[in-house]
Amino acid sequence: MDMEVINTVGRRKASVARVYVTEGDGRIFVNGKEYRDYFPQIHIQQNIDAPFRAANLTGSYNVKVNVKGGGFKGQSEAIRMAIAKALVEIDAELRKPLKDLKYLKRDSRVVERKKFGKPKARKSFQFSKR
Repeated sequence: MDMEVINTVGRRKASVARVYVTEGDGRIFVNGKEYRDYFPQIHIQQNIDAPFRAANLTGSYNVKVNVKGGGFKGQSEAIRMAIAKALVEIDAELRKPLKDLKYLKRDSRVVERKKFGKPKARKSFQFSKR
């Protein structure tokens, strides 16, 4: 199948990742930088190529990513979700292995808002009876 650009969106916490997948030699660029330069931590880099490893497609697609919002962990997991969605669009057979690893599920956990009269969302100031 001759493939054009496939684009998908992934979200996690406050991050939104737009991913453009084309056939190529496995290069991944995040916001114009090589992904290993953008995410220096190895465990965060592994999030990004995890869908390719799960599908045994390492080095067969080029990926261009625009990601904004959140921190590096949320961004990497948003990218992971978007890449997994793109791979499923390319080949529907990959849905089961990626779904089993929960790469296609939106992780909806976000930071709880701070409440008034408290220093954080649930933490209280020290209580003193006397």
